[in-house]
Amino acid sequence: MKRVSSAAHLAQQLGLSKSRGMEAVIKAQLIAAVLHEVTRQQLTHAELAERTGLPRSAVTGILSGSLQKITIDRVLRLVEAVGLEPEIKLRRAA
Repeated sequence: MKRVSSAAHLAQQLGLSKSRGMEAVIKAQLIAAVLHEVTRQQLTHAELAERTGLPRSAVTGILSGSLQKITIDRVLRLVEAVGLEPEIKLRRAA
């Protein structure tokens, strides 16, 4: 699997707008952090679903990498459920 260097590059490769590319990168980074915590805390998808109020099938779908039709809101509920707090950094565009 080839690593993508930026959200803009990802968007270009997938034929998406830059904002959609950035959204995909943000979701992927958040989900990776949740997966790390799920493993560390030895949580099941059912336990995570109970903590978030999301259906277990939705939790499984999100954690398996399905980013289609997944809102940032749902991903942030998972982040919160594993005890993480996201931090956003912005910089001026070049």
